[in-house]
Amino acid sequence: MITIIDYGIGNLRSIEKAFETVGVTVRRTDDPHAITDAERLVLPGVGAFRACIDEIRERDLEAPIHDAIDRDIPFLGVCVGMQLLFETGYEKGEHEGLGVLPGHVAHFRAVDAEMPEDLSVPHMGWNTIEPTRSHPILEGLGETPHVYFVHSYHPVAAAASDVLATTTYGHSFPSVVQRRNVFGVQFHPEKSQAAGLGLLENFATLPIEADEPAA
Repeated sequence: MITIIDYGIGNLRSIEKAFETVGVTVRRTDDPHAITDAERLVLPGVGAFRACIDEIRERDLEAPIHDAIDRDIPFLGVCVGMQLLFETGYEKGEHEGLGVLPGHVAHFRAVDAEMPEDLSVPHMGWNTIEPTRSHPILEGLGETPHVYFVHSYHPVAAAASDVLATTTYGHSFPSVVQRRNVFGVQFHPEKSQAAGLGLLENFATLPIEADEPAA
C-alpha cells in the first residue's frame, strides 16, 4: 500500500494512476494519523516551495511526516516534494523546509551565474540521470535512463553521499537523492514512461533493510 500525502497542491491523479499501472494499491490522504501509520509514503509537489511547505504546516502534517521517516518508513519526494526534504528553499525569499536532508534549493541561474543564455529555464523535457552508485530503486532502469523534468529550481546537497544520481543541464545537479529510507527525485516519474514506472515499482517493493546507511 502506497500512501500519497494530499496537501491540496496539484493534480495527484497522475502519480496515483502510475502506481496503479504497476499493480500497487494507492490511497490519498491528509489525515495525520494515516500518514504516521503508513507503510510507504509519497510526497508529490508542483508550484512554489513556500506554498507547498505552508500547506503542509497549516494541515499539521509536518510532525507526522517526520514521525514516519524516523520509524524508517520508505519515503519518496517527487519534484517539489523532493525539494521540501532539504533545509531551506530560496524561491521568492528564504523558506524553511522539512530539514530531512542537509542543503538548500536554489534557481538554476543562482547556482551558476555563467549558465548559457540559450539554455531556457525552466528546464523542461527529457534528460538523462546518471547514477553515482548502485541502489535497488534504480535497478532495471538502464545505465542512463531518460526521464521527464519540469523545474526552475533544484537542490544543492550539502552531503555528496545523499546524491544517488545527477543530471546535467548547464551544470550538474542532484536528480535522485537517498538517505536510508528517504528518497527524492527531481523529475516526474509519472510522466517518464517505462523508466518512471520502473522506479515507482522499485520503490513500492523496496525492502527497507536494503537501504544503505548514510556515510
